[in-house]
Amino acid sequence: MKNIKHILILTSVLLTSLFSSSLFSQENEFIKEYLERLENSKKYLILVAETMPEDKYDFKATPESMSFAENLMHIGWAMDWHSESLMGGRKSRDWNTDTELKVDNKSKKEMIDTIDKTFDKTIEFISNFDKHKLKDRLDYFGSDRTKRQVLLLLADHITHHRGQMLVYMRLNGLKPPRYVLYQ
Repeated sequence: MKNIKHILILTSVLLTSLFSSSLFSQENEFIKEYLERLENSKKYLILVAETMPEDKYDFKATPESMSFAENLMHIGWAMDWHSESLMGGRKSRDWNTDTELKVDNKSKKEMIDTIDKTFDKTIEFISNFDKHKLKDRLDYFGSDRTKRQVLLLLADHITHHRGQMLVYMRLNGLKPPRYVLYQ
């Protein structure tokens, strides 16, 4: 009877260990794949930003739309907020006073440099993020979401605004850079 109890305990420990090891491996794989996607997204967005002439950065499809430049900088703002503030707990930037991630009076080069640095900071944050916290839940505009879902929402958000930028290029008679897979 004592041996059966020891075997059951050992079997339980072994199965729990295998199950948690498998989950941790999945979390590591998710982060690895996400970072690859984010790196590709960075390269493509910067290529898009470099291709649009600086004199077209103020272009808006409609008066109420964001300009090409505002879409670009909004992507940076969203990366900072999703990673550093929402997932990392840092106090959010004040949109009214913080100009680092706004168009402000930045040149095309300054905006591209800012986006490049913001991607790098976001990539570093996610690289160092505690993978066990991916299942932690938080409020996302009134919806209960995991931090894994927040990362997916961020990727969607980047794609959404970059898509608007590509349309702006077409509306100005420009051919956008060829699409880069997996981003």
